[in-house]
Amino acid sequence: MLYDRQKFYDAAKSRLETNIFYRSLALEACMGEMYDYLNQAGLFNPTEPAREDWTLAGLVHDIDYSGEFKEDHPHKTKEALAKFDLEISDIVFRIVQCHAWRITQVEPKNKAEWTIFCADSLTGLITAVALILPSKKLADVKLSSVTKRFLKEPKFAAGTRREEVSMCSRVDGLNLPLEKFIEICLTAMQKISGEIGL
Repeated sequence: MLYDRQKFYDAAKSRLETNIFYRSLALEACMGEMYDYLNQAGLFNPTEPAREDWTLAGLVHDIDYSGEFKEDHPHKTKEALAKFDLEISDIVFRIVQCHAWRITQVEPKNKAEWTIFCADSLTGLITAVALILPSKKLADVKLSSVTKRFLKEPKFAAGTRREEVSMCSRVDGLNLPLEKFIEICLTAMQKISGEIGL
């Protein structure tokens, strides 16, 4: 299924507060970067969703986290998109549901679903690391700094669901070391730093 990314981008931008919109763009980038990494490393199952399903899920995962739908997030993704005459496939909707597995009870099964679940709150920690730098620029963020604050400073970006991020190493999930997972997401966000104000 082909999607017009610009229409979904515009919908997210018009519905969401700026910081939530930027986090959505960050997660979209992380999803795409992870897809590319796993694909190039030959770590894909042939049944994995298409790359655009991964990235679209990242872009719209919080589309209902505002207005009349906020209390029911993330169950109202399709309703929020319908206001813009937009639809997503059941595959994309399931990936979106997995980002809030604890709420939706939709447990990640494939690598797309594990990526969105593990990366969702990591984007906030990476942003926080950038914001404490004098430059406030992602380009100046080092992997070692993110890893250190993740592992050794639990009060830093305390809202980060560290246990969920760490599940990237599950053998039945992404089977990636934490540091590699952080590196992939940091690289993804650095590539779009201009789009997310960092």
